[in-house]
Amino acid sequence: MSKLPKEHKFLDLSDYGRPLARQIANALKNTNFTPIHVTIGFIISGLLAIYCILNAYYWLAAFFLIFKSILDAADGELARVKQTPSYTGRYLDSVADIILNALFFITIWHITNTNIWITLFAFLGLQLQGTLYNYYYVILRNKFDGDTTSRVFENKTPIALAGEKQKHVNILFGLYKFLYGAFDSIIYKLDHNASKGKVFPNWLMTSISTFGLGFQLLIIAIMLVIGLKQFILPFFLIYTLMLFVFISIRKVFF
Repeated sequence: MSKLPKEHKFLDLSDYGRPLARQIANALKNTNFTPIHVTIGFIISGLLAIYCILNAYYWLAAFFLIFKSILDAADGELARVKQTPSYTGRYLDSVADIILNALFFITIWHITNTNIWITLFAFLGLQLQGTLYNYYYVILRNKFDGDTTSRVFENKTPIALAGEKQKHVNILFGLYKFLYGAFDSIIYKLDHNASKGKVFPNWLMTSISTFGLGFQLLIIAIMLVIGLKQFILPFFLIYTLMLFVFISIRKVFF
């Protein structure tokens, strides 16, 4: 099952790894590998990227950052081809993402001696960017009966789906709320009527997809290999201003 019906798909700049992710998922379809195994794989890839950054192996770091993005897409694809959606996988994916993001920024702070406040606010900006993208994307998916494992409003613990344990869902949902709750609340307060507005046009969703984690990691990878590592954290801090531009466009026109 695709995340969106064909007629409502848009060019997702953060989802460049999807074709390879589908190949990985199809290769694993008839094996004992589960989406959780793939999620663990992207965690390992992220940690290898950190090791490479610390040792100035920037081309290898770029490879593992991009491979992490591909595997991040592959776990969901595998869940779809095996028809085994789960809240356990959904929340584990998100918890792993935010922890790795924090570690990426701490690592870049360490090697560049960037001001700690720039690092902190850049990380907060990165997460707000991703939250806005996910917020609008989930609204779109829910409107057109796409993948509904993710919900527009994560207010209460969901009921475990077939094949997963409720206690695992409870623990991971609790971690999700602790780590993402503030970001979700901020974005909701900034644009609480988004789900009641018009359908977001493809061009707007494509623009907002630059806030997607895959695109963010691609930017980090490129800046590492071209020798601009000291500008990575300031870039994400400044680019957060586009949050207000996109929200304003959505409110005024849609």
